[in-house]
Amino acid sequence: MKYSWQHPDWPNFIFDETQCRNALYQYALEAGRLSGGMSQLENNLQYDAYIDLMVSEAIDTSQIEGERLDREDVRSSIKNFLGLSNPPTRVTDPRAEGIAALMVDVRNNFAGELTKATLFHWHQLVLPQQEDSLLPRNLNVGQWRDSEEPMQIVSGPIGYEKVHYEAPPAHQVETEINRFLDWFNRSNPLKAEREIILAGPVRSAIAHLWFETIHPFDDGNGRVGRAIAEMALAQDLNRPPLLSLSTIIERDKNAYYDGLNKASQFNLDITDWVIWFADSVLLAQKEASQKVDFVLKKAKYWEKHQHTELSERQKKVLNKLFNAGSDGFEGGLSAKKYINITSSSKATATRDLGDLLEKGCLYRLEGGGRNARYGLRLA
Repeated sequence: MKYSWQHPDWPNFIFDETQCRNALYQYALEAGRLSGGMSQLENNLQYDAYIDLMVSEAIDTSQIEGERLDREDVRSSIKNFLGLSNPPTRVTDPRAEGIAALMVDVRNNFAGELTKATLFHWHQLVLPQQEDSLLPRNLNVGQWRDSEEPMQIVSGPIGYEKVHYEAPPAHQVETEINRFLDWFNRSNPLKAEREIILAGPVRSAIAHLWFETIHPFDDGNGRVGRAIAEMALAQDLNRPPLLSLSTIIERDKNAYYDGLNKASQFNLDITDWVIWFADSVLLAQKEASQKVDFVLKKAKYWEKHQHTELSERQKKVLNKLFNAGSDGFEGGLSAKKYINITSSSKATATRDLGDLLEKGCLYRLEGGGRNARYGLRLA
C-alpha cells in the first residue's frame, strides 16, 4: 500500500473549500460574537472562562491517547503557570504539569514562528520523564524518531495485525519537517507579507494532517499535532481561541482516526478531511459559548448566595461541582461523593446536603434516600 507522502505531487494537497464555506462562515460569526461577549466580562470571569476551556483541552487531548488525568491537578497546574496561585498549589503528577505547561505555552506564544525547538519543547512537556513511567526506556523524547524500523499504526492481535498507516522513514523526517515548518510559517496570517492565504480552520486542518502524516516522534504526535492545530486557529484570530477542539475529537475518536487514515492514503484530495475538521471546529466554538455562559451563571450563583450561611465543607463541595464544568459530576453529587471530598461522616454529609437543598443551592436529580443525587441550582 502507498501513502500520501509517497505521491509524486506530495505535499500539494487538493481540496474544495466551497464545500465547507457555511461552516467557516458560522465559525467566524461565533468566534466574533464570543470575543465580544468576553470583552464585557470582568477580568476574573475572563480568566475563569479561559481556564475552564484550557482544562477541557488538556484533559481531552490526553484522553484521546488513553491517558487519564485528574481535572483538579490540571486546573491547579494551569493556574500555577499563569501565576494565579499564591503560593503555587503542589501538584504531584508530572503529566498534569506537562500538559498544563503545553496549554499555556501555545497560548502565550501563538504569534511567533513554529520551529523545531518549539516542537522538541512541546514533546518534552507531553512526555515528562518520571521514575515510574511506563514509557519505553529507549524512547526518544525531545528529538525525532531514529529507528530503522517502520513507524506503523496497526491494530489487531499479534500475528494478525492490520497496518492502517506507515509514516515516512526516520531518515526523511528532518527534510519533511523542514518543508512543513516552512509552509506553516509562510502561511501565518499574522505576517505582514504572508505568501499563502487560507481560512483559519482550513489551514489548521492541513497543518494537523500534515504533521500527523510525518509522525516525527516515537510517541506523543497526536498531542503535539493538536497543539499545532490550535496555534493555527490562534494565529487566524490573533488571540488564543476560545474553544476546546480535543473535546469534540474525544467524543468521536473513530471519526477522527478514520478521517486521518483516509486523508493519508495515496491520494492528495483531502476535501473530506477539511470538511470534517471545519465542522468540528465550529461545534467546538459553539460548545465554548456554552462554557462561557456557565462561567456567567457561576458568578450570578455566588452573587445570589453571597449572604447564604454555608460551612467551609459546603463551599468546598460547591466549588468542586463548579470546577467539574457545566456537566457537573458524572451521575450527580451523592452523599458518598460528599464524604470523599470533605472526609465527613455520613450523618454530616446527609445533613449538609439537606441544608444545601433547602437553601436553594442544589436541586435533586433523581431518587431519594441512599440513591439521592444532586446538581447545582443555577436558575
